[in-house]
Amino acid sequence: MSIVVGVMLLVLVGVAMPLQYVGHRPAMANVVSVVHGLLYIVYLLTAADLGRRARFSLPQLVAVVCAGFLPFLAFYVEWRTTRRLQSLFTAEAQG
Repeated sequence: MSIVVGVMLLVLVGVAMPLQYVGHRPAMANVVSVVHGLLYIVYLLTAADLGRRARFSLPQLVAVVCAGFLPFLAFYVEWRTTRRLQSLFTAEAQG
């Protein structure tokens, strides 16, 4: 989910907003901003559920929440969270 929200944010910031302000064509920004907003709400619900189940600390939860509105941060946070959860599940399965 983080990757989808991150890609939509990059499309919004890198394509739709320049088209709106430089090209004076707001149609794409109107659509992409709504889609990103709806996906971000789903992402927040998913992140809250994952944070509850994986017992994220407050800084981890803040990083996951910020990943949806800071370009490129979503990809880094997804990588870190996946790595952390894989090591947690591996340790749990072994012990």
